[in-house]
Amino acid sequence: MIYHRIRALREDKDWTQQYVADLLGVNRRTYSAYENGINTMSPEILVALAKLHNTSVDYLLDLSDEP
Repeated sequence: MIYHRIRALREDKDWTQQYVADLLGVNRRTYSAYENGINTMSPEILVALAKLHNTSVDYLLDLSDEP
């Protein structure tokens, strides 16, 4: 599930939800909803997260185990 991976990547870097939300240009509540699987993210946000974490979209989507 995507939300498990984006949370784990953020926590591995000791980043707050607010920090990532600011980098993405969304509010913290929106980003929190992404991490909790409440909201689905746009393709643009998905790509931005992959770039931010230096990983592939496939990894975020759980289509690959290779970051």
